[in-house]
Amino acid sequence: MSPLKTQLPPDTDVLIRPLAERDWDAIVALEAGAYTEDGLSEGREALKSRYCAGTCFVLEHEGRVGGYLLALPYPPFTSPDLSRAEQAGHPSRNLHAHDLVIAEHLRGRGLGPRLLTHLLITARELGYERISLAAVRGAHVLWAQLGYRPHPEVELPASYGPNAMYMSMEVG
Repeated sequence: MSPLKTQLPPDTDVLIRPLAERDWDAIVALEAGAYTEDGLSEGREALKSRYCAGTCFVLEHEGRVGGYLLALPYPPFTSPDLSRAEQAGHPSRNLHAHDLVIAEHLRGRGLGPRLLTHLLITARELGYERISLAAVRGAHVLWAQLGYRPHPEVELPASYGPNAMYMSMEVG
């Protein structure tokens, strides 16, 4: 059984809720802080183009956005290109976990896996068959521990950097 399939204990000072329009400034700031140094920052337009109602969430801590998860239906074994915005939706039974960032002061509390567990439950409820992602900066090691399987045969857009790895797991 995947570690994501077990419920994590509640964390009473955080709330996972649907992403709202008012959250974008905080999301853009968190994303820039996490990825600009590595040349992986997408910018507001591209981030907003990956929004999908029902599968994008924020982690609220003390009334502020302390993290987020953007996930959108996307064809399996492909990934959005970080260098450009999406032009149209993609009907798919695959849910692509495009971006997950936790504010630095909240890291180490298991909130990333908590957001992923929330996504997994949501994916099941909505009838998705698979969740995919592109692991960057060596994070494939962490994702594998959470039940994601690497697909080294899948070529990712160059915008993800040279060491990115496409990974996926069945929703089951």
